[in-house]
Amino acid sequence: MSRQSHHNRGGGQGPTQRQLRAGELVRHALVEILREEDITDAALEGVSVTVTEVRMSPDLRHATCFVEPLGGGHAEDVVAGLNRHAKFLRGRLGRHIELKFTPDLRFLHDESFNEAARMNRLFEDPRVAQDLRPQPPSDGWKDED
Repeated sequence: MSRQSHHNRGGGQGPTQRQLRAGELVRHALVEILREEDITDAALEGVSVTVTEVRMSPDLRHATCFVEPLGGGHAEDVVAGLNRHAKFLRGRLGRHIELKFTPDLRFLHDESFNEAARMNRLFEDPRVAQDLRPQPPSDGWKDED
């Protein structure tokens, strides 16, 4: 193994442009497929799923798909349902995209939505909102330029 190829396999670097482009290609295709296909699964019945991000492995053979069910409820069931149908979705994906290999799909819940919702609830708390509002000077001093 050459020094160069060994170096590129290191984990510290972010995704390459190639990985990012392929990830977006897969993400857009999955959005279309999930909108068009009726998948017979109780966990996916009438559920709208947002594909927030797709991360590709360096060899582009594996795609980790981050999803968020609209409304956010029962996310674990929805993710499990998508993973049950990953092979079917991969087959559909192969018809939508032109990559050398159609990647294996693995679905995960995008936890960042939970964190964003938690932060929004925090900002809506009256005690926090009070601290965020600009307060007029209370000690009689005036700001002078």
